[in-house]
Amino acid sequence: MTLFGFHASHEQVHPAALLRAVQRAERAGFDAAMCSDHFAPWNTDQGHSGFAWSWLGAALATTDLRFGVVNAPGQRYHPAIVAQAIGTLGAMFSGRFWAALGSGENMNEHITGDAWPRKEVRDARLEESISVIQRLLAGETVTHEGLVSVDRARLWTLPDPVPALIAPAVTVATARRMAAWSDGLVTINQPLPTLREMVGAYREAGGRGPVVLQVHLCWDPDPAEAERIAFQQWRTNLFSPPLPWDLDTPEAFEQAASHVRPEDVHQAVKISADLDQHVEWLAELAAVGFDEVYLHHVGTEQDAFIDAFGETVLPALRAEVDGRHGAVQEVTR
Repeated sequence: MTLFGFHASHEQVHPAALLRAVQRAERAGFDAAMCSDHFAPWNTDQGHSGFAWSWLGAALATTDLRFGVVNAPGQRYHPAIVAQAIGTLGAMFSGRFWAALGSGENMNEHITGDAWPRKEVRDARLEESISVIQRLLAGETVTHEGLVSVDRARLWTLPDPVPALIAPAVTVATARRMAAWSDGLVTINQPLPTLREMVGAYREAGGRGPVVLQVHLCWDPDPAEAERIAFQQWRTNLFSPPLPWDLDTPEAFEQAASHVRPEDVHQAVKISADLDQHVEWLAELAAVGFDEVYLHHVGTEQDAFIDAFGETVLPALRAEVDGRHGAVQEVTR
């Protein structure tokens, strides 16, 4: 059965309001939550970027939801510090936390003043960082020299069980490569053939654990308002790699998006005032084979979305997904 969760967008919502939103999402019937760890928003209209790790402690302590975070170790974060953060949340909230580890974006990482490496160097640095994090979470004392340096690091508080470390991917090649080490896969909504190929590549390469999807959507009872919100908030998130990896400020993203039209945003965001249309889209995405689907309403105001989707969309989705699952079981008997 597919789990349907809430994506908490630190780039768009003040952390205090976001904490209230995730508490409201739990009451509305969302199964879990996730967020991404950013230092800056994607554009100046979004206007926020709270510290994900301290927020996660508050969110885990004030709900019963399971949470995940997308993080980039290796530059802004030393991998030993990431391991300590993962280990502490895992020890405090056993079985309720996972982390997805990626190679990052220049917009967040340039703050250290270090050069932004080539993609192949970032990928190699990520692999070293993951190895360090895995060894530390296993209780080893770690010394390592390479693209990251570690001197006799040890975690004195260990989680039980160790939180899942999963791979974020936006391409089929990355999904296939990450299968070697990851406990799962997380990606974003893309054309259905691409998602099917990505899930297939991950599983064929031996990928284990859950396959997770984050869906960008926008809903408002007024269709014109839904499109206005999506354009204002998410027009800077339409670009294919390497551009989003390499731009270094929200202002640079805005400049790159200067020719984006409101109709273009439909490429990346599921925009509709019709709740039934959202049910149809989300059920179709879940049917690709995703174990968990996280809903990201790209507006800054979350309450109306949470209430409407909790009352109407989530029950309809669960009925649709359960019905499809039952039909498959009947056919395979």
